[in-house]
Amino acid sequence: MELSRRPRRLRSTAAMRGLVAEHSVRPEQLILPLFVAEGLREPRPISSMPGVVQHSMDSLAAAVAEAAEAGLGGVMLFGIPETKDAVGSGALAEDGILNLGLRRARDEVGDELLIMSDVCLDEFTDHGHCGVLTDSGLVDNDATVELYAQMAVMHAEFGAHVVAPSGMMDGQVGAMRSALDAAGQLDTAILAYGAKYASAFYGPFREAVDSSLQGDRKTYQQDPANLTEALREVALDVAEGADLIMVKPALGFLDVIRAVREVVDVPVAAYNVSGEYAMIEAAAANGWLERERAIDETLTSIRRAGAQIILTYWALDYARR
Repeated sequence: MELSRRPRRLRSTAAMRGLVAEHSVRPEQLILPLFVAEGLREPRPISSMPGVVQHSMDSLAAAVAEAAEAGLGGVMLFGIPETKDAVGSGALAEDGILNLGLRRARDEVGDELLIMSDVCLDEFTDHGHCGVLTDSGLVDNDATVELYAQMAVMHAEFGAHVVAPSGMMDGQVGAMRSALDAAGQLDTAILAYGAKYASAFYGPFREAVDSSLQGDRKTYQQDPANLTEALREVALDVAEGADLIMVKPALGFLDVIRAVREVVDVPVAAYNVSGEYAMIEAAAANGWLERERAIDETLTSIRRAGAQIILTYWALDYARR
């Protein structure tokens, strides 16, 4: 049989496959989400996310140092307070757990890697929503945005290089950019959750942050059926001053990542969320698939779709390998 083209030649050895690989995942493209909980002296395991913990302040510092040593791009901090209220007042407390965690992380590593902060109220409210509520129980968009702007400034002052509004409130990016600039925080970047969907794959995360959610978030997070809407949201965030754009979740929305990549001129990130992590960890624990290969394929698929930056709970594991 005579064949002029034999594509298998380029798959013949590991060296050849490495030479012609079209996409790769490097540690500096990865962000490690970290949870720091008020009142802990030792890390507390999260049952639905094997290998992930709620950190004490000391273990947070150690984890951030490990991330820097491994060459990661950054860490994203989420704070878990001991007490909550209707307006999430702990989010704006000078001694609030997230503010103190940001300071401890920045003091630990300086500028060796990026310290990023989640700008949202859901961990701090007793109803679990991402903002303050009206008398009728709906999220008050504009009042919430004012609080986000205050949070962003505080996070920058406590050490965040990057602030990440995740609540999907209209106008949140513009309000934060104006507040940061007015406070002299001109170099603080905004990673906007431009396309964040109302997904079933956040379940383990809600254990991780001790969520108090009542109801759902479908009035502000996006419908998984919609793509054009996502592009409209992303365009608004970029116009309002977003420095980077996030798509969340990742695996069920690879087409969204690709579409966003094609229409924006800022870096695109994607969040490989808790449910995606838990599925592979559970299947691997049962011997149903090869864990490391599944992780590698997952992260590569997100890069191949167009994300330059990936938030993943496997960041440190992957970098060490």
